[in-house]
Amino acid sequence: MGARTLTLDRVAAAACRLVDRIHRTPVVTCRAFDDATGYYVFFKCENQQRAGSFKIRGALNKLLTLTREERARGVVAFSSGNHAQGVALAARMVGSTAVICMPTDAPALKLAATRDYGAQIVFYDRQTDDREAIARKICAETGRVLVPPYDDYEVMAGQGTAALELLQDVPSLDALLTPVGGGGLMAGCSTAARSLLPAIQVFGVEADTANDTYLSLQKGERMRIPPPPTIADGIRNLTPGELTFPILKEHVSEILLVSDDEIVTTVRFLLFRAKMLAEPTGAVAAAAVQAGKLPLERGARVGVILSGGNVDPLLLAGIIHPS
Repeated sequence: MGARTLTLDRVAAAACRLVDRIHRTPVVTCRAFDDATGYYVFFKCENQQRAGSFKIRGALNKLLTLTREERARGVVAFSSGNHAQGVALAARMVGSTAVICMPTDAPALKLAATRDYGAQIVFYDRQTDDREAIARKICAETGRVLVPPYDDYEVMAGQGTAALELLQDVPSLDALLTPVGGGGLMAGCSTAARSLLPAIQVFGVEADTANDTYLSLQKGERMRIPPPPTIADGIRNLTPGELTFPILKEHVSEILLVSDDEIVTTVRFLLFRAKMLAEPTGAVAAAAVQAGKLPLERGARVGVILSGGNVDPLLLAGIIHPS
């Protein structure tokens, strides 16, 4: 297995490393959601994962592939929240330490959780600073190892274990949907899904103001957008990943776009009808289904990754009781 490839074998190897270290999250159905959309929808509940999102999968897989000496030196990551929490918890689990670069506007809940897992926080300005450059400078000065949020094959492989589990539980699906930020979750999941079910259609979902991957796939090359204002803070990327983008070009059928209003509607529906709490980013893929964006015949069997549940209480209050 080459160091610069992503394969089903690599995802399967990640799954073996993660056994009994993270949750095998449930796959849940909701009759009310099926009735509202016309599809048979199977939710992979990464909102119930350790640290509240799928990010622990990639972070822990990456740390478990480091040498003992590398783990002793510690790691560095940059993230608006969920990857931060995933790396902080993973570092604690393997006896390492973490420095996390987080934006000054990071959700308070995600910031507090990252600190609670024992990480040191270094802040940056999302509008003006280059977060990766800051993280790499820390690595150069301290000897720590960088754990990228998506542009790393072991991180992608770890994220792909979510789809691997989903397809073990539901072996027959017509389509798979995940949110797309930097593309790590979609790269890993699409690799697993296409390998196991070559005919499956794979749809990434972005907020319509955070459409960097949508534009990039249309153009055939990585495009850059201004900082997007979407409520879905986990997908406010400016451009797709250098390593993830070729994988998305190979595997993704289409990128679907949803508005913030559609995301909020789905967060409410999942909470009140399905009794599942998803953060806005976590509900993005489900929002595409609920909003009628999925170009499939009624009755299709659809897998949806609910990618996270770390919603800020004040934001949730505004979603539940809009002014």
